[in-house]
Amino acid sequence: MLYQIYETQRSFMEPFADFALAASKLYSNPHLPFQKSQLAQRVSAGYDLLYRLAKDYEKPEFNITTVKVDGVEVAIHERVEMRKPFCDLLRFKRFSDDPATLTRLKTQPVVLIVAPLSGHYATLLRDTVRTMLQGHKVYITDWKNARLVPLSEGAFHLDDYVNYVQDFIRQLQGTYGNCHVMSVCQPTVPVLAAVSLMASRGEKLPLSMTMMGGPIDARKSPTSVNDLASQRSYAWFENHVIYRVPNTFPGKGRRVYPGFLQYSGFVAMNPDRHAGNHYDYFKNLIKGDDASAEAHRAFYDEYNAVLDMDADYYLETIDTVFQSYKLVHGTWDVRAPDGRLERVRPQDITSGALLTVEGELDDISGCGQTRAAHTLCSGLPARDERHIEVKGAGHYGIFSGRRWREMVYPQVRDFIAEHQGETSSAALPAPQAPTPAAAEPARREEAPQSRTAAARKAKAAAPAQPAPVATRWVKPARPATGAAEPAEQPDTDARATVATSASPPPGARKTAARTKA
Repeated sequence: MLYQIYETQRSFMEPFADFALAASKLYSNPHLPFQKSQLAQRVSAGYDLLYRLAKDYEKPEFNITTVKVDGVEVAIHERVEMRKPFCDLLRFKRFSDDPATLTRLKTQPVVLIVAPLSGHYATLLRDTVRTMLQGHKVYITDWKNARLVPLSEGAFHLDDYVNYVQDFIRQLQGTYGNCHVMSVCQPTVPVLAAVSLMASRGEKLPLSMTMMGGPIDARKSPTSVNDLASQRSYAWFENHVIYRVPNTFPGKGRRVYPGFLQYSGFVAMNPDRHAGNHYDYFKNLIKGDDASAEAHRAFYDEYNAVLDMDADYYLETIDTVFQSYKLVHGTWDVRAPDGRLERVRPQDITSGALLTVEGELDDISGCGQTRAAHTLCSGLPARDERHIEVKGAGHYGIFSGRRWREMVYPQVRDFIAEHQGETSSAALPAPQAPTPAAAEPARREEAPQSRTAAARKAKAAAPAQPAPVATRWVKPARPATGAAEPAEQPDTDARATVATSASPPPGARKTAARTKA
């Protein structure tokens, strides 16, 4: 019933939002004689703010049309590589007519970015994608709004999320022979489960996993998000936050956790900060500070756009990750597409590499929660593991904004390059029968690209034992930023990100003989 009430209220507010927009434009019209008066400017700013508070926010676009690769501008074409009922696999294909640049593009690593399904769209990682495109072939999971998925497609469970990730990894391995996986926030848990199940079956694994700000072990340094999930029972969540989609949407009748409830929770975590941001926006409009006003619009166009999550997926995530801690207790069973139950065993991962990233001031996934992945992946050698703690960074700062671009990305890039070895990630001619990516042996003996299942078993039987957990940490060199650098709040990082991506990128090249990478 709450969903229907919300939709009725939104429909009722829509004409008022349109009126506020029209009034704002009227009072800011330069052809009117009273436009330059202080009263007109204040009235226009007030109506503009009212419009933004009352309007409905649709799914944003990535709008990444060009990036610079080693100083050369490269055109980007966004396309759907693989479709599933609840998720599309997007590819950001890079084009260049410069032979040297094209050669570099073809040999760069392939990275699958698994975006969170936790209320916001994958475009929240726009800055992550834009930065990674400078040195990688980038794919990303684009999760769909559950209210737009018809009931005929069935329910969506946490097990389905895990199976989707495995399918996407196999898709890239079949095309290129190998890939790297990066997960941000919520998907760190299902990604670790997906790779663990592939290891248990003896399948080929990603060359590396990068996990950023995720609740691998939500018991460590619990935040307000963890407290809410652990203090309420499973039944409480099912009875109080699950509603059916109204008849006005394609997914009518589907049980979902509505996006507007998730958005309310986001705002409730920092109400004073959001109120201050809106007041600053009002003052910037009066002052004529168009750059700051546009940065505010871009950030909140992204932040206010939320999606519904299927009820089964949401409730199972609450239970598995935040209440029963099934991953760390070793009690998580995932149902495969053929109906078999398989136990998630991270200790079976014996090849590849693991990088974890945490923010010092993260108020969503506390310190130590992501780093716990190293303890679970006890089969990995110490030299193939690394942990980064980003000083002064909040949750958004580790994958968005200045700290991401200047402090985190260079280490992620180097880590991926280190474990790419001598293999080539150029597309294979026959994806149905993939061949090894390169004839030369990989740089690291522990994870050669042409490893077979038998070779992995032989390695597992080798007498060498992994180093004890207490001595497995490899601390990276700290960025030369200085400990005295003032800390930024998470919203500050995210706001800076949007300000950077707010300017429309230059148009793509129109060369007829363009070649592609």
